Amino acid sequence: MSGAWVSVSGVEFPDQVEAGLREEWVARGWCPGRGLYELFVERVALDGDRVAVVDDGGEVTFAELARRVRGLAAGLAAAGVRPGSVVATKLPADWRALAVDLAVAALGAVVLPCVPDHGRRDLLALLGTSRADAVVTVPEWKGLVDGLRPELPWLHEVVVLGTEPWPERADWQPEAVDAEAPARILVSSGSEGAPKLIAYSHNAMAGGRGRYVERVLETADGTPPRVLLLVQPATAYGSLGLVSLVRCGATVVLRERFDPADALTAVGRWRPTHLAAVPTMLRRLAEQPAVPGEDLSSLQAVVSSSAMLSSAVLAAGLRRFGRPVVNVYGASDGLNCHARWTSSDGDALRVGRPDPAVAEFRVCGPDGRPVPAGVAGELQARGPMSPLCHVGAPELDTLLRVDGGWVRSGDRGVLEADGSLRVVARIKQMVNRGGVSIGLSEVERLLEGHPGLAEAVCVPVPDPDLGERMCVCAVPREQAAGGPELAELTEYLGGLCGLEKYKWPERLLLLDRLPLGASGKPDRLALTELATAATREHAPTS
Repeated sequence: MSGAWVSVSGVEFPDQVEAGLREEWVARGWCPGRGLYELFVERVALDGDRVAVVDDGGEVTFAELARRVRGLAAGLAAAGVRPGSVVATKLPADWRALAVDLAVAALGAVVLPCVPDHGRRDLLALLGTSRADAVVTVPEWKGLVDGLRPELPWLHEVVVLGTEPWPERADWQPEAVDAEAPARILVSSGSEGAPKLIAYSHNAMAGGRGRYVERVLETADGTPPRVLLLVQPATAYGSLGLVSLVRCGATVVLRERFDPADALTAVGRWRPTHLAAVPTMLRRLAEQPAVPGEDLSSLQAVVSSSAMLSSAVLAAGLRRFGRPVVNVYGASDGLNCHARWTSSDGDALRVGRPDPAVAEFRVCGPDGRPVPAGVAGELQARGPMSPLCHVGAPELDTLLRVDGGWVRSGDRGVLEADGSLRVVARIKQMVNRGGVSIGLSEVERLLEGHPGLAEAVCVPVPDPDLGERMCVCAVPREQAAGGPELAELTEYLGGLCGLEKYKWPERLLLLDRLPLGASGKPDRLALTELATAATREHAPTS
């Protein structure tokens, strides 16, 4: 493993992959060996007059975006951002989200994108773990960020952006950047509740992730794609926007918020070749009735990621759009594989054939050793898109990175004899609510303090709209009193604990006692079955 890159606040970013492998991937052409900003400059030289970004404010060409990036980079440098800085961003889904990413890359710094839903608790965890020394945001969120500063002594600068571009400065020059240095931190909710921060190098973003994006967004005539990105560009999935811009010369169409009717109108107006969504969005789009004049003819494929794609949603998407549906299996930890579906007759658990230029897969048994083809086990991956490390959490690297950088997914799957991958089950203790992963244990720990509960375990239950919702299976402290209502629990979690609303449980099952497994721990499988049955048979609360 290579030596650790260290941020200005003293956080180490050790590469968990052997340096020789990184060098081999560059030699093979699987990674570019250049930084994201340098690659963007090369793209601008080729495509300066083409449209790079479309948002609510209109179109921005590559040349104009480059001018805005240079202005932002000069302004951020004047504010103290420098090589080694960790720059958190909390921005709307518009051109600024992509431009700030590129400006930070040009300064030799690392960007940590935060989504609009991240509230006080999440931001404290993200900025605390990363020791971000700067935050870039907009006026509406400045107060929230400023309120955190007393608890974040290393946070030196809060930069507020308006809607107008910053002027360029003649004396500004980009930094020379090591392509193996960190460029972006992807955020994923871990099974232990606190967000996981996963550092990606320039090479891993533009190389491994770039190769996956290039294949997913390929066009029939080889011209640059136009992608309607319906997820937030700050998310791990949403990083597709930045990567496609740099790697493919894509035009990225951003929407401030998701609305099915608006999204379908945007297809007709902006003529994307691809639409990128999560399964819940895809299902809602499929249910939206066609309106007079609707035109979806520009689409060549619809892309689904961030959650398991069911056969029903796959079929609905194929019927509604009449185009292939690309199902991406992946995780911010460095896993990726995809399948292109033109019919819903197949097994939706099959996610395609792994590409070694993206990530190689292996399947391991309980002893950690690879098992033969056709045998189920834990999926592990390693390749050009492998991230550097978990930021500020070496214990996660010890747990989840093995044998020179292989990532333990926690998912159960099979590599078939023909090399194709089948995902059998997601093992992690998570709820995937419409593509948003929510750790169960964080909510469980907070509920331990509720005076009306003796025990509480959270489990996912199926939902036809969002895929999954969170259900609390609880034992009241006083059985005769009947136990608290769901509204009381959410008021406690939100009002007293400060838990973000999107993490609140939406189902409640009260029990006399929790079923236990052989280990003496609550039997989550049995609780999931009970909660699922109760959800189907009764009202959301019981």
